[in-house]
Amino acid sequence: MAEKFADRTVFSLVDVARSIQKTIANRYQRTYWIKAEINKLNLYSHSGHAFPELVEKKDGKIIAEMRSIIWSNDLIRINKSFVDLLGEPLKDGITVVFEAGISYDPLYGFSLKIIHIDPTFTLGELEREKRETIKRLKEENLFSLNKQKEFPLLPKKIAIISVESSKGLSDFYNILEDNPWGYRFHTTLFPAVLQGDKSPSSIINQLIAIAKQTEDFDVVAIIRGGGGEVGLSSYNKYPLAKAISLFPIPVLTGIGHSTNETVSEMVAYQNAITPSKLADIFIQHFHQFALQLQKFQSSIALNSGNYFNQQKQQLDNWMRELHWSSLYLLKNKQQRTSSLTDRLATASKQLLENRHLQLQGYNNFIKIANPESLLQRGFSITYKHGEIVKNATNLKNGDPITTKLKNGSFTAIVKKD
Repeated sequence: MAEKFADRTVFSLVDVARSIQKTIANRYQRTYWIKAEINKLNLYSHSGHAFPELVEKKDGKIIAEMRSIIWSNDLIRINKSFVDLLGEPLKDGITVVFEAGISYDPLYGFSLKIIHIDPTFTLGELEREKRETIKRLKEENLFSLNKQKEFPLLPKKIAIISVESSKGLSDFYNILEDNPWGYRFHTTLFPAVLQGDKSPSSIINQLIAIAKQTEDFDVVAIIRGGGGEVGLSSYNKYPLAKAISLFPIPVLTGIGHSTNETVSEMVAYQNAITPSKLADIFIQHFHQFALQLQKFQSSIALNSGNYFNQQKQQLDNWMRELHWSSLYLLKNKQQRTSSLTDRLATASKQLLENRHLQLQGYNNFIKIANPESLLQRGFSITYKHGEIVKNATNLKNGDPITTKLKNGSFTAIVKKD
């Protein structure tokens, strides 16, 4: 009730509030359909009521902000419709079209009382953003870049982008570590926010960190424990999808859902519907290599066995040929040796006979040349001082000489005319 003070009319705060309340009630007597982004849901679990902070943004800046309220009964009904269509209830960071009454309460102030939210609009918005991201990536020739990366023969060193407390990550680790073949993987976790408005930038930052040390890793795995269309909408954001497409080594995803692939999954080198399936993919690569290696080993063993058998058979053939060749050669050598022996014996005998005849000739010659034989044949031998005189010029007048005959000898004095 208004009061007078120093010639002024003064209204109490509650009077002003009630006046505003009455004015708004008279002006906004029906409900309205409004589009806004739920910046924060503000769900109170003890009461079941939610008090969403609604915003409208332009060029990334908030240009309008209002409070709202969803009573627990309405929230249960709204969440059911969202779960049925989108696979998950209301959450922060999504754009919605909702039906609400406009009211003002003297104690709680201005608010929008939300009675219904259309999940089909949210789904349409998500699909629109998804289509726009795909279109832009294809126009820029980025859509298939990561799929063209060379996948390592054995993806042993894995950089993981996930939340440490994620059940999906735990399942991934368990399957890798407990594989029945004993394959060993080296994993490094790069923690990131995986849902909500902050998730694209958080994942991108970790991709940047990994890119600085790509020589330490074979592949990147983005792992998330699941979620519905709204929660996965951040994976349709252009910056994140572009970062995955341009990444220098293969990026694989396992973000826990089986319907409606996100753009990030589409541009990744390979996508698995769950973290467990992603772990199976890594194991399968090792197993295929092991099977191929076993095949090569068997082939090598078989070929080696055949080769050695062939070589043994060839060696046996050579040994047989060598044996018969040796026998033939030995026999031939024996025959040649026997022939040579016979020829040598014959030659030796002939040589001995020739030598004997030659010696006989020498002996006869010696006998003929013997002075005694010469004397017997009527020849004489003249000596001067005991030496045979062979040349008359060697004799001088008065030299005494002795002449030997067959029977006897005589001495004479040389007299020259």
